[in-house]
Amino acid sequence: MDACGALLVRIQHHDEQAFETLYRQHGSILLATIFRLVRNRSLAEEVLQDVFFEVWTRADSFRPDAGSGRAWLTTMCRRRAIDRVRSVQAQQDRDFTEGVKQVHEVEPDIQTEALNHVESIRLNTALRQLPAEQATAIAMAYYQDLSHSQIATALDTPLGTIKSRIRDGMKRLRAQLEVNDAR
Repeated sequence: MDACGALLVRIQHHDEQAFETLYRQHGSILLATIFRLVRNRSLAEEVLQDVFFEVWTRADSFRPDAGSGRAWLTTMCRRRAIDRVRSVQAQQDRDFTEGVKQVHEVEPDIQTEALNHVESIRLNTALRQLPAEQATAIAMAYYQDLSHSQIATALDTPLGTIKSRIRDGMKRLRAQLEVNDAR
């Protein structure tokens, strides 16, 4: 059994001195091994901390008859580093996918808003070309969301006249917008 394996056997019996010695003797080499895989110092340090936590909590999984202690530690480091790289990559993929979704969710809103703005300008231009009585009745009905009865009361005009103004105004408005579309 190698010296590292002997320390691991002592750690199986919760020997803190053996744990400290293992860290002092192998920590920097294991950190370098992890760093080569993750390419990020702080991430490598996190993985090393996870490895040594696992060494302390799962030292009983080391079997001296199955291989050297150093090989067991190195294998654990490589596996944890690869797991972390995969985890980071998966998170980056999720973040990228979420970002793409957000861009696609925003684009239709901007496009819809722009189209609504253009249509609003076209409608207001056509509305200004109507006789004032028709334009007023239509504006009150659609922009102020008033009923025909409410418009008749507000303008002190018979209900039938308001209905005629809105109906005739809508015909003219529709015709005006169709003429503009044909251009």
